[in-house]
Amino acid sequence: MSRKRRSHVTPLRGDSTNRLDWLIDGLVERVPQVTKAVVQSADGLLMGASAGLSREDAEYLSALAAGVQSLAQGARTQFGAGQVHQTIIEMQNAFLFVTAAGEGASLTVLSDTSADPAQISYEMTLLVGRVGEHLASRPRNHAAP
Repeated sequence: MSRKRRSHVTPLRGDSTNRLDWLIDGLVERVPQVTKAVVQSADGLLMGASAGLSREDAEYLSALAAGVQSLAQGARTQFGAGQVHQTIIEMQNAFLFVTAAGEGASLTVLSDTSADPAQISYEMTLLVGRVGEHLASRPRNHAAP
């Protein structure tokens, strides 16, 4: 039987260790309907996670959200729809919100269905506005062939 444990990832900026986790936890604590949250790079790398997530679930949510964001960007390009601000997926028992958060990063929130999507969007926008510069994801260097 495997134990799930809290596993935070160090944010991109070394001088602000666990700052993203702390801010993400603040969002989850402030908005009762929010159950989980992560920040991920455009390619799905986990940058920060809320306390209720195992590392495995946080990485899964990050990869999933990056895929959703990529699909939304594809729709934007194909149909000339302008910038993608937010993507919302409504499921039977949850909402999934993905919001652009700084250069090359996104904030992802999972909430229960009692949530007011407008309120969740507002809270996410506030968080991104306050800490957007900390959420920027630098492009990774690729090794030469």
